[in-house]
Amino acid sequence: MLLSIGMLMLSATQVYTILTVQLFAFLNLLPVEADILAYNFENASQTFEDLPARFGYRLPAEGLKGFLINSKPENACEPIVPPPLKDNSSGTFIVLIRRLDCNFDIKVLNAQRAGYKAAIVHNVDSDDLISMGSNDIDILKKIDIPSVFIGESSANSLKDEFTYEKGGHVILVPELSLPLEYYLIPFLIIVGICLILIVIFMITKFVQDRHRNRRNRLRKDQLKKLPVHKFKKGDEYDVCAICLEEYEDGDKLRILPCSHAYHCKCVDPWLTKTKKTCPVCKQKVVPSQGDSDSDTDSSQEENQVSEHTPLLPPSASARTQSFGSLSESHSHHMTEWLVYFP
Repeated sequence: MLLSIGMLMLSATQVYTILTVQLFAFLNLLPVEADILAYNFENASQTFEDLPARFGYRLPAEGLKGFLINSKPENACEPIVPPPLKDNSSGTFIVLIRRLDCNFDIKVLNAQRAGYKAAIVHNVDSDDLISMGSNDIDILKKIDIPSVFIGESSANSLKDEFTYEKGGHVILVPELSLPLEYYLIPFLIIVGICLILIVIFMITKFVQDRHRNRRNRLRKDQLKKLPVHKFKKGDEYDVCAICLEEYEDGDKLRILPCSHAYHCKCVDPWLTKTKKTCPVCKQKVVPSQGDSDSDTDSSQEENQVSEHTPLLPPSASARTQSFGSLSESHSHHMTEWLVYFP
C-alpha cells in the first residue's frame, strides 16, 4: 500500500510537471494576434485586418506603437537596412516586407537582426491572408519579435499614407484584451490543488484501513494468552475445522474461549492476519480483561448479523462439547435411524 501511494504521488507530480511545462510552452509559442491601426500626419486613422504568424512573441497588452519603414530589399531574404535614428535616439520601428523568394521565418529573423521591433509581411497580387509558419526549429528559437500578414491592398494603403517618411505611424493592437496567463495560471492552481487533495485522500484512507486492520486482528501478546493443548489419543477433540484433518498425537491445538479447538498452524494466521474471531461461531477470542476500548467499540461491527452468523449462540453447556462429542451424537442418531428404517 505504501508503494502504491508513493507511485501515485510520483505520477501526480510528473503529470503536474508535464502539464505545467506544456502550458507555458504553449504560452510562449502562441501566435501573435493583432490588428493594425494606422495614423497619418493629419492624425486620421484606418484599421487593417491581419493574420498573426505561428511563431514569434505575442504583442504586449497595450499594443506595439512604431514607425513603418519599407524593407530594403523588399523581400528581406538577405540582411536589410536598419531603421533610422529619430532625434538622436532610437525609436520603435516596424518593417513592411514583401512576400515570396524565401521563407517567412528568414524574413522576420532578418528584420529582427536589423533592429526592428515587429514585422508586417504583405501578399503579392492577392488580398488573401496566409498563416505564416516555419519548420526550422533552430530559426524559431532565435525569433523574438512579433509578425503579422496582410493583403496587398492593405500594404499599398500603408505605403501611400502611413509610412515614417510621410509622417505616419502604426499600432499593432492585440485582439485579446487579457493575456492568456490570466486564465491558465488559475487553471494550473486548481489542478495542483486537486492533485494534492487526491494524495491527502489516499494517505488518509491508507491510515484508516491500517488502523481498522489492527483493531480487527489479534496481536501477538493477545495470541500468547490463548491456551495451547498438546493432543493425545482419547481427547475430546478429533478434527480441525480449518484443514479438515484429524488430530494426531503431539499436535498443538489452540483452544479458543468458545471451546473450539484448531491446529495452531491453522488458526494462528487467521487470528493475526484476518480476524480475531472463531472461524466457526464468529465469537471474539480476545478475553474481556485484555480488550482495549478500541476493540470494544469495533466489536459491535464485527458481531453484526450476517449470513455466516450462527442461528444459535453457543451456550455454557454447548461450550463443553467438542467436535468428538458432536460426531458421537451424530453417529448415535444415525444408528437410531437405521433401527427404525432398516
